[in-house]
Amino acid sequence: MILFGVWSCYAAFGLTATSLAPLVPLIEGDLSISHTAMGSIMGAWQLTYIAFAIPGGILLDKIGSRFALSTGVLIIACSAMLRGLSDDYFSMLLAVMLFGVGGPIVSAGAPKIITRWFQGSDRGLAMGIYMTGPAIGGVISLTLTHSVLLPLLGSWQNLMFLNAGIALLIALLWFVIASRSSMRSAEALTRSTQDKQPLLIGTLLKQPAVQLVLIMSVGVFMVNHGLNNWLPSILQTSGMTLIEAGYWAAIPTVIGILGSLTIPRLATPGRRFEILLCLGLAAAIATILLQFTNPALQTSGLILQGIARSSLMTVLILTLVELPGIGDKYAGMASGLFFSAAEVGGVMGPIALGVLYDVSGNFGFALTLLTVISVGLALATLRLKRLAQIP
Repeated sequence: MILFGVWSCYAAFGLTATSLAPLVPLIEGDLSISHTAMGSIMGAWQLTYIAFAIPGGILLDKIGSRFALSTGVLIIACSAMLRGLSDDYFSMLLAVMLFGVGGPIVSAGAPKIITRWFQGSDRGLAMGIYMTGPAIGGVISLTLTHSVLLPLLGSWQNLMFLNAGIALLIALLWFVIASRSSMRSAEALTRSTQDKQPLLIGTLLKQPAVQLVLIMSVGVFMVNHGLNNWLPSILQTSGMTLIEAGYWAAIPTVIGILGSLTIPRLATPGRRFEILLCLGLAAAIATILLQFTNPALQTSGLILQGIARSSLMTVLILTLVELPGIGDKYAGMASGLFFSAAEVGGVMGPIALGVLYDVSGNFGFALTLLTVISVGLALATLRLKRLAQIP
């Protein structure tokens, strides 16, 4: 039940986070904005996310997941509702930025809860399972927006209202699940012993392994968020229609669901860094193949992208929370620190791709940039293995 509740919260997160990508042409037309402006909107929530990630993680450690996570999902619901009410650039920008207030509470809360309730390889499997939540939310957005939901609802505004209603129901669901006596007792025990072993953010930042994980998180999010937001548009430049691009853009998400159920569980300490290396290389090859218009090469690129994006973040978080001195007690703070750094890349990714498209008239330069970043991630893994002192 706990895993299902966490999965549901992350599904609400993913559904709202990816809802703009398939609607880019419609929103740009209605609001009369450029690709650069749309890129700034899609990257706007990461700005507030950066500011609220660490406070959100600390809030989780202090008051527990029942109230904190429910509040986070409620804020996501408000963001979706306000998007539907937006009628110009600035109102849409503010609505999307609100998502960055609630989003980090969910992102930091999920690994904290899983770290507390699961051990060993089951912990990696549980993390992989809850990461299918945003992936499934993304599949729904990409595949059903133009083929089913827009014809049924009549406008993209009504689609935003539907997403808000779904998030509201999930917030209530989590509050009920987290109200179970076993969860309340476990969180009360953790909070009562927390102050006896203070672990400050400064102490975390002094660890070289933590520093490198945070740097890598920026690259991972720059690649993931850049491609997640612009992939339908990238595919349209190769001649696809809106509906076709939506279905094709869902391929990495579907592959990612399968990857999330297998790869994190395999990422035990003894082979975690070899898996990270392979995932970085897979991301690099994917960004190269997506520059071709040949369907076979594009499909291969989409599959590799799905493999990489499904597990890069999960395995990095797993590495972070299992470093000495962190554990489930301070997983909220550590996860908040992770996402605060990572979302710098989350902001840069969508904006960089939009700007480079407007400058060059195509996505070639943008995809090349992501290739370089992915190769850097693969190389950084070799250094991380030495810093973490894993044989």
